[in-house]
Amino acid sequence: MTKNRNQHIVPAKGGWAVKRARSPKATRVFSTQQEAIERGREIARNQGSELLIHGRDGRIREKNTYGRDQYPPKG
Repeated sequence: MTKNRNQHIVPAKGGWAVKRARSPKATRVFSTQQEAIERGREIARNQGSELLIHGRDGRIREKNTYGRDQYPPKG
């Protein structure tokens, strides 16, 4: 079984949180979404994982892969 190290940027009480996939606790909460994205991107790059950015409604609005993409585009 592989570990899911993906990082999620989600709305949180007091701002925006960086959370590891399937983790109940936030890695850290930031006052702005941009600050959370920057930290989440840094973590995802170091781990070779994905960064999933959620909107205020909780739905994923953007995905970025850092490392080996399981489904690279053809062409």
